[in-house]
Amino acid sequence: MNIVNNVASKILELRTNYGGRGISQEELAKAMGKSTNTVSRWETATYKPSIQDLEKLARFFRVSILEFFPSETKQTSDRIMPLLRAAEDLKDDDLKALQEYAEFRKARYILDAQDKPRPGRKRKG
Repeated sequence: MNIVNNVASKILELRTNYGGRGISQEELAKAMGKSTNTVSRWETATYKPSIQDLEKLARFFRVSILEFFPSETKQTSDRIMPLLRAAEDLKDDDLKALQEYAEFRKARYILDAQDKPRPGRKRKG
C-alpha cells in the first residue's frame, strides 16, 4: 500500500470510528473548512491532503500526525539521543509541543519523499 492509500484508509477509519459511532463526511468537512467532495476524495486517495490538512485532521481526531503513515520499527539512533537528553527535564506542555513539531516535520518529510521524481523515462499519458 502506498502512502497516499495509507493516508486515505486512516482518514476513513478515524472518521467512521470517531466518538464510537463515527461522523459523516459532511460533518468532518465542516470541521476542516473543506467541501464534502474533498473529504470523499481524501478517503478514496483521489486527492492527497496537504501537510496542513493532515495536521488539522490529527488535531481534530486527537491523534499523532504520524498515525496517517505506515509505522516504522526503528531503534533509537545515536542522532536522537542528544534530543532526548535535552528534552528530559522539559515541562509537559513543552514536551507536547516538541513532540508535535517533530511529528509534523517527519510527516512533511514522508509526504515530500513521495513526490520526488523517480529516475527513468517519463510515461506518456
